Amino acid sequence: MRQTRAPLKMSPSAQGDDRPPFKRIKAHVLHQIQTGAWREGDAIPSEHALATEFGVARMTANRALRELTSERILVRVQGSGTFVAQQKFQSTLVEIHSIAQEVQSRGHVHRSELHQLARVKADVVLAADFEFTGARPLFHSVVVHYEGDLPIQVEDRHVNPALAPGYMELDFSKTTANEYLMRVAPLSGVRYCIEARLPTPEIAAMLQIPPSQPCLTLWRKTLSMGQVASVALLWHPANRYQFTGGF
Repeated sequence: MRQTRAPLKMSPSAQGDDRPPFKRIKAHVLHQIQTGAWREGDAIPSEHALATEFGVARMTANRALRELTSERILVRVQGSGTFVAQQKFQSTLVEIHSIAQEVQSRGHVHRSELHQLARVKADVVLAADFEFTGARPLFHSVVVHYEGDLPIQVEDRHVNPALAPGYMELDFSKTTANEYLMRVAPLSGVRYCIEARLPTPEIAAMLQIPPSQPCLTLWRKTLSMGQVASVALLWHPANRYQFTGGF
């Protein structure tokens, strides 16, 4: 491991931030790694240096580094220090990619229709999903994705304005939400759940299926720079779609 130690540089996301101090430190460390300031194998500043920089107790810095170590972003070597871990994303059933690219890889034409785009206030459930302490604003979009003339996905997505301020100006006919978010909020983690559900009448109408036809749903939360970037519920007609993957 290289013993270089880049100087501390406060990321823009850490300034004027009302999150708990340990989350601000996590966001700062992730920002340094994602921007290339700290590379794999680099030693990062000590707990004491981080605590001094952020004006917090050492135990607060310890919690931030401990959590990043458990998330395999950092590796701690007794007697040597804390280092940037080799960044690996394990292959899972759900790869983070654009549905437009997925459709095009099958030699078909992708198009999308924007059904809703609005600024909303996070309710209790969404506030918990985004790890907010109160009813903060979110961007909300509902987009139907087509393979040729056949609807294959309804994308119901909420987005954190702090990480994607230009979301409301996005041209959904030219790019997908996922492509935009991967550019402005580089992925640092993902949580997801797949289940079979019956569609609501509105979802069924958008997918052009009867309400009695089951759907495969993917609930997915993406993380970036120590914050939740987006929470999406993706609906797919079970007879037109399958999740695949491998190791």
